[in-house]
Amino acid sequence: PEARPVEIPRRADDGPALLSFAQQRLWFHEQLEPGQPTYNVPIAVTLTGPLDIAALEASLNSIVQRHASLRTTFTVMDDEPVQIIAPTLHIPLAVIDAHSLPEADVETQIVTEARAPFDLTQGPLLRARVLRCVETEHILQLTFHHIVFDGWSLGVFFRELGAFYAARDAALPELPIQYADFAVWQRDWLQGNVLQRQLAYWQRQLSGPVPVLNLPIDWPRPPIQTHNGALHRFTLPASLYAAAQALAQEEGVSLFMLLLSAFEVLLYRYTGQEDFVVGAPIANRTRSEAEGLIGFFVNTLALRGDLAGQPTFHELLDRTRLVALEAYDHQDLPFERLVEALQPERDLSRSPLFQAMFSFQNNGNADLRLR
Repeated sequence: PEARPVEIPRRADDGPALLSFAQQRLWFHEQLEPGQPTYNVPIAVTLTGPLDIAALEASLNSIVQRHASLRTTFTVMDDEPVQIIAPTLHIPLAVIDAHSLPEADVETQIVTEARAPFDLTQGPLLRARVLRCVETEHILQLTFHHIVFDGWSLGVFFRELGAFYAARDAALPELPIQYADFAVWQRDWLQGNVLQRQLAYWQRQLSGPVPVLNLPIDWPRPPIQTHNGALHRFTLPASLYAAAQALAQEEGVSLFMLLLSAFEVLLYRYTGQEDFVVGAPIANRTRSEAEGLIGFFVNTLALRGDLAGQPTFHELLDRTRLVALEAYDHQDLPFERLVEALQPERDLSRSPLFQAMFSFQNNGNADLRLR
């Protein structure tokens, strides 16, 4: 792993700051396709029991004041996108009476709100409202823009919302840094020899022609990739989950490594390919100061699957463990910088470097309890 400074310093002032590499990626996408809800992060939670709306709104705004990322908008200064942090910001908590609406209409309202676009230059980049179904049942709907929020942030948000709501006028310990401090530090640190060492690893790992994953498909691939798709949910039995955990422990791998290996076997069965790349999002919070922050830290790792020589599953686990651990040690390189350096042959019908992703969501602490 790359040596990092002892701590991330605070910025000297609260003025405009350059974007983190992750934020810059989303800013770029917004310039290409403005006003799209592609990077909305919608959350809808059913709350059962009595609800103090005024306390909930106050708790929400305590979090907004605590985390500068939620008071951030984006603009261009001297031809560079920058973060502008408002000193204060109040998010109104709208209350919608939905008790007389058919369930289908409630769902339509939720979907419509979730898909409403944000204006990164105006903000706020968080919307909140409560749908009152009956006196003791409400739906709290939150919509964030991904540029200020990620999956890890959800656990932080819910924990703090519960703490503020329970104690009403509670004051949580001051955060050691804010997201903009991280963004400035990241750009200062990830350059020169550090950048070259990170880049060299990925260039070795992805050397040679990067194989295209040729999954069998039912229809011709469109010449230009779209955002169209579908979602299929299914639940694995608890006994299978327990068996997978036990096997992972026995083999000395994480559950992620075990499931990724199984996913690679599935891809091999469908394609017959022994060499391919799988994308995997990673929290990318390698610093303790970042663990309690709300913000957008996520990076994408390009993990190369190697099923050459008909390995046993035990052998494949060993290969996956090595690839994953080395990738974790070099996770700081932004994915778009890797694509830029490798310059793979572009095909508008496919994503560069990989055509399948494996996302392991283990935000087990993202539960909301209001007391």
